[in-house]
Amino acid sequence: MKERIREFALAAGFDVVRFTSAEADPRDAEALARFLKAKHQGDMGWMADTQERRVAPRALMDEARTIMVLGSNYGPGLDPLDIIKRPERGAISAYAQAAKDYHDVVKKRLKQIGRWIAEEYDNDLKVFVDTAPIMEKPLAARAGLGWQGKHSNLVSRDFGSWLFLGEIFLALDLEPDAPEVDHCGSCDLCMQACPTNAIPEPYHLDASKCISYLTIEHKGKIEPELMDNMGNHIYGCDDCLAVCPWNKFSTPTTEAAYQPRLELTAPRLKDLAELDDAGFRRVFSGSPIKRTGRDRFIRNVLFAIANSADQSMIPVIETLTADGSELVAGAAEWAKTRLTSLDGAETAD
Repeated sequence: MKERIREFALAAGFDVVRFTSAEADPRDAEALARFLKAKHQGDMGWMADTQERRVAPRALMDEARTIMVLGSNYGPGLDPLDIIKRPERGAISAYAQAAKDYHDVVKKRLKQIGRWIAEEYDNDLKVFVDTAPIMEKPLAARAGLGWQGKHSNLVSRDFGSWLFLGEIFLALDLEPDAPEVDHCGSCDLCMQACPTNAIPEPYHLDASKCISYLTIEHKGKIEPELMDNMGNHIYGCDDCLAVCPWNKFSTPTTEAAYQPRLELTAPRLKDLAELDDAGFRRVFSGSPIKRTGRDRFIRNVLFAIANSADQSMIPVIETLTADGSELVAGAAEWAKTRLTSLDGAETAD
């Protein structure tokens, strides 16, 4: 039964399919409690609100006996670090460049598999992708898809850093697959690569300093020191993922839905800064970026413009100091002050 289900899921488009028990693991509860106690969740209050459910899979499905963890390869064809060398362009995380939002792609396939399992085995089940209170990466490690590296993200021997995850909770008793062991060894390249020092020690992420959190989840102001170190990242960050040596075994995705949209691979900051609300919705239609909203996204773009030190963009910034959004106007004032001060320093030199 287990192998038949696995074969069907692979045929449905997933690249790796593994199984683990739905039993709670006390280590997950300990890790989450430590994370929350250190306030590393930033203003993601929902992590504390869902703490008890998050570490107990059966809180989401009482009759669950097995969790099926599925991975979908989204390996980029180009080095995500190349864009960092082009400060006049915006760096968008590889997953968000895709032609389609992976949440929609993965969930559709999970539902297809779920319907088949329900019909074949008359079984209750639930499908999840990213948004539910689930400890996805620990579950994936327990199921053997990979291990959590020192940056806390999942690393696969076959797919490197590039796996989207989805889960199906089953009321079936299936033999768990063997977990993957940690293959990081003495390597700490991911820790060294983080621009904002968001990995203070191995296997511990301070999300409140992580660029992905700052550009996607965080709604308010950002400390100047962090803004300075965000470089040209405007949505997410792949730096710690991209430097992992295990990526040498990965291959670019062949999934059409995950191929990058050309306009999102290296967009000009100036063009992005000029987007009004309608333009923002048009450009990012069907993209996860759309969910951040225009104001937060333009805030990120303004930080990147300031970090570019490109004086020619001062007129664009000045226009945005009068933006109707307080968040955008405030970011524009900061960017203008920074660029102007840099101009003065260069003149003095």
